[in-house]
Order: sequence, then structure tokens, then C-alpha cells
Amino acid sequence: MRAVWITRSGGPEVLEVRETPDPIAKPGEVRIRTAACGMNFGEVAARQGRYPGAPKPPCVVGYEASGTIDMVGDGVDSSLIGKRVIVLARFGAHADQVCVPAAYAFPIPDQMSFQEAAAIPVNYLTAYQMLFRVAQIRPGESVLIHAAAGGVGLAVLQLCRTVDGVVTFGTASASKHEVVRANGCVHPIDYHTVDYFVEIMRLTGGKGVDVVLDALGGNDWRKGYRLLRPAGRLIAFGFSNMLSGNTRSIWRMIRQIAAVPLFTPIGLMEKNRSVAGVNLGHLWDDPFLPIAIDRLLIMYREGRIKPYIDSSFPFAQAAQAHLRLQDGKNIGKVVLVP
Repeated sequence: MRAVWITRSGGPEVLEVRETPDPIAKPGEVRIRTAACGMNFGEVAARQGRYPGAPKPPCVVGYEASGTIDMVGDGVDSSLIGKRVIVLARFGAHADQVCVPAAYAFPIPDQMSFQEAAAIPVNYLTAYQMLFRVAQIRPGESVLIHAAAGGVGLAVLQLCRTVDGVVTFGTASASKHEVVRANGCVHPIDYHTVDYFVEIMRLTGGKGVDVVLDALGGNDWRKGYRLLRPAGRLIAFGFSNMLSGNTRSIWRMIRQIAAVPLFTPIGLMEKNRSVAGVNLGHLWDDPFLPIAIDRLLIMYREGRIKPYIDSSFPFAQAAQAHLRLQDGKNIGKVVLVP
């Protein structure tokens, strides 16, 4: 088996492609011959040593992949061999063979490419969880999504289009506005040239928005909370403001943690607002995930969602893939291919 290993915490140079013995599907598992693997910001954080839930180096990370089942364990229907599937893995997916429980391998539509399939699980499940399970978005509401041109951002915009009259605001560099508009963003905002808080208050006549989806953290959580209308919901799903450069900066981490706002039950009651968090990595045993994947695949078949592939890199160029995500140059999904 070939896989991308994080040999130690650090910059992209710590990544290494290694050969190890092929994994064997255990009882209840399937093994896929991987065609594509999804890249996420969490893997960049894991490589930098800033993802508390990740295995300790040396390790193989990766939550999602697509490919063809080539082995089944005891208790699994052998007719699945040869089927094209998406898989969710609790790390270890950045490999050319991946074993997962059979319940976490999902048949993909004939018209869906392997790269599109690898772009579905983490980004779209995160977006679905935030919008439909936590925020319970309703027709006519308004949503702010940061990093709107990223994988989760585009998934959010596409899913918002499935609800009547939802007005979307998205922060993104000006060069990415055409793509975010094409995916449903009503109000793209170039955060490099304007303060998004001031711009949203201007666009909404001082009313703010109903939902803020924020993976930035720190002071941006404070600004997002202030943007909420009565009954508004702030959903935190990352802390990218803590990450900068290739290595960990203790002082930057301290500054960002110090900027995190303090939310109290009394304060939430007084403002009629709510704050929630989403971390897909801590939902692995949640029975909702398979249900949500099935619903997302139906949406794909109906043409209501379509992953946007930014770029694909062979395993040997995994360092370049990490840099593209780390530097925020991607529009949509970055994919690794064996």
C-alpha cells in the first residue's frame, strides 16, 4: 500500500510517500482500491501539529476517499466487490487502499466522477449538518459563510439554493467572486478591501443576518455574534485564525484564544441568539451521517449540488496540495490521486 505519511509535525516537507503492507478487510469491513482522496484544512492542521484529534506522527490522515471495492471482510456481501463507492474513514484515507466499515461505503451515481465523489463527504456533510440540523435554515432567512470559495463554502451556497428565498453573503477574494456568484452567493464581499461587518450592516440596513457560519474563530466569532438578528445562530466549525505559516506559533495561538468571546446563558437570553459548534470528526458514530450522505447523493442526481474541483495532485505532490489549501489559493476542492 502506498500512502502519504506525516512523518513529524512541521511544514509540507515533512510529508512522505511510503510503501507498507496492504491492509486486510476485517469482519464487517470493505477495502477499496482508491481512485481519489479528499483534502481538507484539518489535514493541514494535523501536519502542523495543531489538530488535537489527529493521530500522533508518523501517521496517515484523511477522512474521505472514493474508489472500487476489491475486498470484503467476513459478514459482508461479496457481491459488493467491483462496486464504485465513496467512503468515510476515521483517518487513513490518504492511501491507495483503504479499509472502512461497510456501513461507511456508499454507492456513487454512475454519472459522478471519482474526484467529485471524493469531494462530497466532509465538505457537504459539514454544510448539511450546519444548515439543516443545527441552524434549521428556513425560507427567506439570510446566511453569512466565510471562505465562501472553499470546499465547505461552495457546498453551503449550493445547499442554500435548495431553500426558497435564502439570501447568502460570502467573504472571498475579489478574484473568486465570479465562482461564488455562480454557485449562489447573492452578496460576495472582498474582505481584503472592506470590513465585512460594516458591509453586511450596510446591505441589510443595519439588521444583520440570521445565520453566521464561521471557521475563522477568535475575534471573528465576536463580530459574527454581533451580526445576528433576533433568533440568530452563530455556528463555529473551525479556528483557522490560529493557523499561520508552516509551523506552530505559541504566541499567535495565545492571542487568538484571548480574542475568543465569552458567551453566557444570560447574555444569549438577553440577545435572543444562540451559539453552536460543528466538528464532523466527533460525529463518526452518529446515525445521522449515513442518512445525510444518502440525501446529498439524491441532490446530486437531481442536479441540485455539484462539487467544484479546484485541482488534483498525485501523492508525490502532496506538499503542493497542502500549500494550496494552507495559502487559501483554492476555489473548491483539492484532491489527491494515488
